[in-house]
Amino acid sequence: MAQTIEQQVIIPEHLHGMRLDQALGWIWPAYSRTRIQHWIKLGNITVNGALLRPRDTVQGGEEVILHADLVDTEIWLPEAIPIDVVYEDEAIIVVNKPANLVVHPADSTPNGTLVNGLLTRYPELSLLPRAGIVHRLDKDTTGLLVVARIAEAHNSLVQQLQTRTMGRCYEAIVTGAMTAGGTVDAPINRHPMDRKRMAVVEHGKPAVTHYRVLERFPAHTRIDVRLETGRTHQIRVHMAHIHHPIVGDPVYGGRFRLPPAASPALIQALQQFKRQALHAKELHLQHPITGETLSFYAPVPEDMQQLTLLLRAPYDADDPR
Repeated sequence: MAQTIEQQVIIPEHLHGMRLDQALGWIWPAYSRTRIQHWIKLGNITVNGALLRPRDTVQGGEEVILHADLVDTEIWLPEAIPIDVVYEDEAIIVVNKPANLVVHPADSTPNGTLVNGLLTRYPELSLLPRAGIVHRLDKDTTGLLVVARIAEAHNSLVQQLQTRTMGRCYEAIVTGAMTAGGTVDAPINRHPMDRKRMAVVEHGKPAVTHYRVLERFPAHTRIDVRLETGRTHQIRVHMAHIHHPIVGDPVYGGRFRLPPAASPALIQALQQFKRQALHAKELHLQHPITGETLSFYAPVPEDMQQLTLLLRAPYDADDPR
């Protein structure tokens, strides 16, 4: 069954000079660049009423109209995978994703993903772009994720992400004792030497991360992180960029380090923490149908709680109270 997609947008001025397919990929992140190129070539997309090529550049300010039938060539099968649903109604679903769960099927993980599990409980998601997923969490990042259940909700949530009105707050444990909070404003794109990694690069996509100190330990810090943009691996890349990589990060964590005079229990906990200590704990959005502001909270998972207790132990032991 095909779904008709109709969208009308104005290309933002800051995309001036970008290829049309790249600009539209930025505007519509739920659709792959291949699909957008296909629509442009079929004439499903007009720019100021004209048909352009994918490689044509945009100036900013153009009116783009999309009218196409969305037919997914990918077949994602339902699977009985436990899902922690925090909230659901006729328009949206909010889930609390555990570690070790991929969000989307891919060549390397064709099944066993969050999407496969969602399709069992909500078969109508098969009619939506990317099964209603509008933003992702990495495989080993835990926490809150919103999923659209109907086309109207999908369009609204994508718009909220683009206009940065959807609020997302994370908690992380990073290496090194931070002196204060701050902001990382550094562009991100594919690593020039390793396409599987992201990196801060001069001509990357704008990326802004705000962080504040929640608790400081001898050689680690527990922080609150708020995203202004949503690039792939953004928090992990930005924290590594300022030399405070997230504990346990297998890609950006750098050299393993232990705090001075660490207890055997803490040493063991740090050595065995094999995922990035990153959790999406808060999500704030406007309901796509009612317009009501909704806020959700997911407690920090057990593994991060236990690590925090062990990091805190030296302070507790020396506390004269």
